[in-house]
Amino acid sequence: MTTSTTGTAGAQPAASGFVVSERTARLRAESALFMRDHVLSLVSHDLRGPLNAIHSWAYVLERKLDPNDPNSQRAVTGIRNGVDQQVKLLETIVDATRAETRSLALDHAPFPLHPLLDESAEEVRLALARRRGVELVVNSQLSTEQLNGDRERLAAALWLMLTFAVESSAQGAAVTLESRADATSWHAAVTYAASGALVDSSLAHVLEAFARKQAREPREANRIAWVLALCKRVAEAHGGGFDQQDASESAPATLSLRIPLSAPAAR
Repeated sequence: MTTSTTGTAGAQPAASGFVVSERTARLRAESALFMRDHVLSLVSHDLRGPLNAIHSWAYVLERKLDPNDPNSQRAVTGIRNGVDQQVKLLETIVDATRAETRSLALDHAPFPLHPLLDESAEEVRLALARRRGVELVVNSQLSTEQLNGDRERLAAALWLMLTFAVESSAQGAAVTLESRADATSWHAAVTYAASGALVDSSLAHVLEAFARKQAREPREANRIAWVLALCKRVAEAHGGGFDQQDASESAPATLSLRIPLSAPAAR
């Protein structure tokens, strides 16, 4: 992977107007695609529960009504038909739209991990961190470890973790990327001190305003900010996991990635 720089041919404006490299613009667009499909997945899941309940209660209601009353029977039939139409919409539009990222193809090959950290960190420094006055620190316990997986997909996940952390940090703050490997997995954790900078329109931003605003809202248990959907999907496709922990009184905010060193061929 070649480290991108700003102000080169093919550069594009970011959400806040400053120029980013073609690669950064592509990663931002890809993050938005995964976020869209993640939201559609949540919509599909969260609507099915109430629709199933409505369908069940329609049967209960039907048994209580006079079978000889045509108006009551038409009402029950209308409820059922409405539910069936909504389920069909979910299947034909919502589920079909997110098919591209639901079945994520991976290009597996062995590669050394340590260069991936340095390249990803430098890319985020050039694209955003230096403009924001945020220090990006890499603490790695890696030496010659290799991972058999999709390097470009994992680079995109690492880029998004670092970019989100920088976006969330105030000027003068530090974002730390820590990485290690055990006998079976590679672990990467990004820690940062969350602030109001994420939605400060006077600052340089790469991620979309809607995504940044949603990320500031309270999260339901075990659900991540929508903008980080790419990280979660890439981790799961490799047989690993992704976790987002908000800041507490005793610990900073953390984004954690865990990937098996020998990932499954496809998921």
